[in-house]
Amino acid sequence: RFKFWDEAFIRPGRPVRGRWVYGDNFQALGLVETNSGETGGRRELSMYVGEGLWRQCRLRRYTLRLDGFVSVQAPLSGGEIVTRPLKFAGNRLELNVSTSAAGSVRVEIQDAEGRPLDGFRLSDCREIFGDRLDAVVGWTAGPDVGRLAGRAVRLRFVVRDADLFAYRFVPGR
Repeated sequence: RFKFWDEAFIRPGRPVRGRWVYGDNFQALGLVETNSGETGGRRELSMYVGEGLWRQCRLRRYTLRLDGFVSVQAPLSGGEIVTRPLKFAGNRLELNVSTSAAGSVRVEIQDAEGRPLDGFRLSDCREIFGDRLDAVVGWTAGPDVGRLAGRAVRLRFVVRDADLFAYRFVPGR
C-alpha cells in the first residue's frame, strides 16, 4: 500500500534566484545506495532531483542515511515510547540512532504488563549517543538479552535530543 504525505520530503530551500518556481524538486524514480562523499564514510541513499525546469535546468543529489526515512524524535527535554509486547530471537539489541552531543537514548526491557525486568531497568542501561546504524544496547550486566528471547516483552525507549530510526535483535558476536 502506498501513502502520499501532505508534508514535503525535500523542501526547495532558501529563496534564491531560480528556486521556488515551476519545476523544482521533481524527483527521479527510485533511490540509489551510494558510497559517501566522505573518505571512509558509510554508505547512504541518494536521490536525484531536477530543479529550474523553466530557466536553467539542474540535477541535484540529496543524501539520506540508510534506513533513515522515519524516526521517533524527541527534544532535549526528552520523550519516550513503549512498544507493544513482542517476542524476539537473538541475544543483542541494536539501535539505528542519531543524537546531538547532549542527547542520548536509553532502553528498558519490561515484561508484557509493563513492569521493568531486573537487570534491564532504565537505571541499568548505559546511555547511547552518537550517529550509529548498529549501536549495541548495554546494561550494567552487559549487552546479552538472550535469556529473554522467546518471551513477551516490551521495550521502553527514553530519547533526549535524538532520532531513533530502528531497532533489531541480532545474534551475539
